Order: sequence, then C-alpha cells, then structure tokens
Amino acid sequence: MNLPDPQSQLAPPDPQPHMAPPDRRPTPTGRLPRLKPARLSPGDILRLGAVGLRARRARVVLSALGIAIGIATMVAVVGLSQSSKSDLMAQLDRLGTNLLTVEAGTDAMGNEIKLPKSAEAMVERIGPVKDATATANVDARIRRSDVVPEERSAGVTTQAARTDLLATLNARVARGTWLNRASQHLPVTVLGSVAAQRLGVTEPGQKIMMDDEYVVVVGILKPVELVPTLDRVAMIGFPAAEKYFRFDGHPSMIFERSPDATVEDVRAVLARTVSPGNEGSPKVSRPSDALAAKAATDKGLTTLMLGLGAVALLVGGVGVANTMVISVLERRQEIGLRRAIGATRNAIRLQFLTESLLLSALGGATGAVLGTAATFGFAFAQGWTAVVPPWSVAGGLAATLLIGVLAGLYPAVRASRLHPTVALNAT
Repeated sequence: MNLPDPQSQLAPPDPQPHMAPPDRRPTPTGRLPRLKPARLSPGDILRLGAVGLRARRARVVLSALGIAIGIATMVAVVGLSQSSKSDLMAQLDRLGTNLLTVEAGTDAMGNEIKLPKSAEAMVERIGPVKDATATANVDARIRRSDVVPEERSAGVTTQAARTDLLATLNARVARGTWLNRASQHLPVTVLGSVAAQRLGVTEPGQKIMMDDEYVVVVGILKPVELVPTLDRVAMIGFPAAEKYFRFDGHPSMIFERSPDATVEDVRAVLARTVSPGNEGSPKVSRPSDALAAKAATDKGLTTLMLGLGAVALLVGGVGVANTMVISVLERRQEIGLRRAIGATRNAIRLQFLTESLLLSALGGATGAVLGTAATFGFAFAQGWTAVVPPWSVAGGLAATLLIGVLAGLYPAVRASRLHPTVALNAT
C-alpha cells in the first residue's frame, strides 16, 4: 500500500517560485545592484535643522542677537538717511530752489561797498525776474528797554525791509502782522523768531528800544528757512529807517526769484547788473545750495554707520560659527548614531548647514523688524515721513543668509567627516 508523502501534506508545493524585488534582482553579469540611500525632503531638512535650535534656546538667542544688532543698525541707518533726505527734498520743493541773493561786498580794507539805491529796480528789469525785494543794514542798537545799559547787546541787529519781503521768501508771520504801506513809515518793527526770544517779546504790542527811540512790535515771524539770518533781526520799513535812524537808503542785500529754467542765466548777469563796472564786488549766492549741501554731508555719516553695522554683522557671524562648532562637538554621538543607521555625509552636512541658516535668518528677520521700527519711531519724533527702502531690508536678509552659509560651512563639513564608531564612542 502506498502511503502519501508526509512532506507533501505539511507544505503544499508553491505554485510560483519566490521572486526577488526588482531592485535586488541580479544583473545579467550576476552582480547585485548597489543600494541607493534615501533622499531627505526639504521639509525633513528643515525639521532636522530646527531640532538643534530648540534644544539650545538660550545659546540660540544670544547668537542671533549679534546678527540682529548688525542688521538693525544697517536698516535703521539707511532708513533714517533716506527719511531725512526725503524731508529735505520736500522742504526744498516747498521753499523753491529759484531764489538768488546779491549781497554787498567789501573792499581791500574790509569796508562795505554799498549797492546803488536803484539796485532793486535794476534787478527787476532783468527779463526772467518775477520778484525782487531788498533789505538793508541799519545802524541802530537794540535794547529791551531804557533801563538796559547801552553796552549790553541782545545779539539782535536792525534791518530795513521792503513790504514784499515775505512774499518773495515764502516766509510767514507767527503772531501779529507784517509791514504794510502805512506802517513802513512808522516806528514799528517785526521781529525774527530768535530775536523775539532774546528780547523776551512774546506778543505784538510790546515796545523795545532802537537807540533812544521806542518802537512798537507789530509782528513776530516764523523761522525763515531759506534765509535763517533774518531770524535774529528786528525789521522796520525803509522810510522809517531813513526818518528815525539816519539810514542812507542803500540796500545791503537783494533777493530775487525767476523761473527754474532761467536761474543760471539770471545768476550770470546779476553782479554786473547791480554794480556795473565792478561786478567782482557783489556776492551772488543761492540759499537752497546750503540745504542741498546738507543732504550731501549726510552721506559721510551714513557710510560710517553702515560700516559699524557691517562690523556688528561680522561679529554676529563669528558668534554663529562659534555656536555651530560647539554644537558639533556636543552632538557627536547623535551624528554617529545617524551615520550608523544610514545617514549619508551629505545629509549630515545639510542638517548643520540648515541649522546655521535658520539661526542667521532668525537674527536677520529680528534685526530687520527692529531697524524698521527704529526708523519709524525716530522719523515720527522728528516729524519726517518715514522711508525704509525695500532694498535695504532685502539686502540685510541676503547678508544674513550669506553669513549663515559661511558660518555653518566649516562645522557642517566637520560633522559629516566624523566616523560613526568614533562619534559613538565620544564622551
């Protein structure tokens, strides 16, 4: 009797032989293909980089602070410089850049060469000139009252002025009124803003002394931005100066305005117009040039502050590099474990390089916010329109990323070169 085979009952035959996975099937040459390491996704890399930052928060904050200070300094310096320049340009647009002045010159002995009495009318006859007015120095000592000794000066001078002076200079009266056709013949005065402070005059109607003559203050000016010398002056009318203070009628300074396109042409003929035959004596100037020069001088300070910001940024980068090197030394066992379970050298490099970039980006973003806030705060306090150029923020962030790459490159390479067995045995 034939009994069934026990093996056939325990293990029925496999209808199909076992097939190896496609990636492990022998090649035609009989060799198994090499295994390919798994690739980390960008999300995995970011998570790995963030792990080291979260584990050492105090050290991360201190390291990022150096980067933040550097970026905040650079953004704030550029922002404040641009805000100041923008405010200055708006001021120039408001005041105008077409004002020219002609001032009486001096001879070799230092004596003033007087402008002719008709100088103002001569300037008005220049074709493009739209407005022309004049002021003149008056030899009259200013005192608050007759009880003040004559030798004590308040630092205020006396000048005669035409009634159209304010319109030509775009100046404004703070309190009271300006000289008119009637008051220019009377012993009344209008004080500049600084002159009023020095004399203690706060309201129109008060009296001051010019030599031995009492004059009534009828107005106080706002600061004259284009001609700040008028802020320290007490002004009276030409007729009153001739009547009460022995004024000879010769103007000391002529102010004129002409269209912007003709300013240079008018400037070329002003001196010979007011002083024919002696055109080298009068001084022709453009008050707005001083404001433009002020904008130019700010560039030197801006460059200096940007240099200081760059130094702070460099110090911050050194701090980041130091943090990353210490992190590699402290985490050698972690690196060895990751290498032992299959992490490639490239993965280790990417992990630490990403950690350095995240640390620098954290400091850069914080610095950009702080710098922008500082710009807006200071501009608001000064009454400026805050301007933060986008390129300054973008450039600051780009600089932080570059610092992050440079600071993390060496520690990342060093970490990737650690042998797994050496790293695991590290204490």
